[in-house]
Amino acid sequence: MEMKIKRIAKDLLAKGKVDAIIGYRQGSLAHMTEPFLARTAQDAEQLVFNTNCRMNLAVYLTPELFKTHKKVAVTAKGCDSRNMVTQIQENRYSRDQVYIIGLPCTGMADKTKAAAGLTGEDTLQDNCRTCISRNPVISDIMAGKPVAELSLDESRFEDVAALEAMTPEAKEIHFKEMLSACTRCYACRNACPLCYCPTCFVDESRPQWVGKTVAPTDVMTYHLVRAFHDAGRCTDCGACEAACPMDIPVRTFTRKTIKDAKTAYGWETGMDLSLRPPLDRFDLKDPEDFIM
Repeated sequence: MEMKIKRIAKDLLAKGKVDAIIGYRQGSLAHMTEPFLARTAQDAEQLVFNTNCRMNLAVYLTPELFKTHKKVAVTAKGCDSRNMVTQIQENRYSRDQVYIIGLPCTGMADKTKAAAGLTGEDTLQDNCRTCISRNPVISDIMAGKPVAELSLDESRFEDVAALEAMTPEAKEIHFKEMLSACTRCYACRNACPLCYCPTCFVDESRPQWVGKTVAPTDVMTYHLVRAFHDAGRCTDCGACEAACPMDIPVRTFTRKTIKDAKTAYGWETGMDLSLRPPLDRFDLKDPEDFIM
């Protein structure tokens, strides 16, 4: 598949169908790749695809990019493509501005597990074990044959159910301990293709919505507000956890919103361009009776 990606990229660039291609190239560290913008056929030779391509490239599809590039190709796994659906729906760019090279994916390796010497299924990122779209939901060309989707049952959200069953006191202890290592580096925010507010609420000073310190209250507020901002939009791509230098399981928060969106609205994010997300549409048949 890596060789096919290179052939597709060179052809697109040679024929002038796109101005650049966003993909991955080998990083300077083991078990790591890095985002890469290929503008020439020679650049395209550096493109790679392997189990270390864990970051979500949709984060680089910005309005600023399209000011200098009329059309851009991007290599996209299933979760990445779902984020592109949301970005298109939110008018970040139009569908005809991107050429999507679809990447069937059987899962990415967790950087920490891989560094520890684990192999095979044992290295999979946790989000890849409950992935609902291993194949891109939208694409212009596929770089490989579709792979079998996972057969998931109620166990898909067993981690969330375990937290929901805790007492309020136990939850407080659990989350304080979980976030105790957070340094407020914002790597999780910067890696997220949904976090693109012109000014993030944590950076506001007039008014100041949240403190700037690593005090438990400030840290908890940051993670909770960010999770609610992503509610009904998160695809569980795992980029936030992959980017975290402290290995904090920040998906714990967004996993809850994904489960609630599924339970309350039957909603799975980014699966269909024609469907509006539940939190930006009005429906007289809304399941919350108190609204009526």
